[in-house]
Parts: sequence; C-alpha cells; structure tokens
Amino acid sequence: MIKIIIADDHTVLRAGLVQVITKEADMKVVFEAESGEELLSKIDAFEFDVLILDIGLPGRSGIDILKEFRKFYPKTPVLVYSGYEESRYGVRAIQAGANGYISKEDTRTNLIEAVRRIKGGKRYITPELAEMLAVELDKNIEKAPHERLSDREFEIMRHIALGKTVSEIAGLLSLSVNTVNTYRARILEKMGLHSNTQIALYALENKILD
Repeated sequence: MIKIIIADDHTVLRAGLVQVITKEADMKVVFEAESGEELLSKIDAFEFDVLILDIGLPGRSGIDILKEFRKFYPKTPVLVYSGYEESRYGVRAIQAGANGYISKEDTRTNLIEAVRRIKGGKRYITPELAEMLAVELDKNIEKAPHERLSDREFEIMRHIALGKTVSEIAGLLSLSVNTVNTYRARILEKMGLHSNTQIALYALENKILD
C-alpha cells in the first residue's frame, strides 16, 4: 500500500485528488494539510511513502516548504502538483529536491503514473522540463533577469509585483522588515530595475503572476 500525504490549500481540488487516489486499490491518503506550516508541524505523526505538494501554499511557498522537508526526509519521494506551468517553477522544484513535477491540468492517469514512478525510485519529468533542466546546466546560456534570483528572492519579487507592502511580506514569510528590504535591494540590482512599479510591469509582461 502506497501511503500518501497531500499538502494543498484548495479544499475542492484536494478532495478531487483524494478521490482519484483512493480509487487505486494500492493507494491511500493518510493526511491532508492545508498549509506548509501544518504539514511540517504534524507530519511526524504519520507513516507515509509519498508527499504530494502544491507550490502556491499560503505564507511560505511550496519551494520553501520542500527545502525544509528535505532536511528531515532526504529520501522520501515528493511530487510537486502545481497550478503553475512547469516553465515557471519546474526547474526550481527539481533543484529544491522534488522527484517529479506535474500540472494540475494534467490527466488523472498521468498523476497516478507519476506517484508510482517516484515511489519506484525514478523521476517524473516531462520532455519539456528535461530540456529546461539541460539548459539550466549550460552556464553559457544567458538567463532571463528573474532566473538570476534565488528562490527566496523570486518569492519576494512575486509578492512585490502583487502589490504587497514590505511589512505584509515580512509577516507572510516570518522575516524582519529589514531583511525584506535587503532582499528587495538585491532583486532590483540583479534584475536591473529601479522601483516596485518596474517589478510589477516586468512580472506582468513575463506572465510570472498567472
């Protein structure tokens, strides 16, 4: 029996995912978390084989949660199940320790295949994502400005682009205001921008907020 934990804040989508999984005779969901904090605080109470993790969690991002999870569960398979296109977060997710990345728009059959594949010790990566990973390894290829950002910088950049204040971002990510300001300065420097407005325009033009 493959025991699965799901971390996703969308109740309806999570219920649908549970329904798909429980139709498989050899799979069952042992715990559902609505946030990364809930996942990390309660996960020790369960025996499980696979974690299915959403990227767009409230507060700390799924990438941040994945990195924290890996400190305690370095070998447990993790499937990132995201509403974002793999071009947005796929490479970051794999680099952070995910064993696979699948879109919420993908088929139920592929989802089950992905779970079985990573449980069997393999990766679940589409040809498109494999190509992006190959490009990432080629350091001679010029990166887009937002691809130069660290995961934390990228996360804060998105919050800025969404119009959140420094204080709001600090509260969401459990950081000090000074730390967020430091990250903001790095973001502007790395991206060659000069204001929050320019960050917002860049994010819109590059479809980072979709």
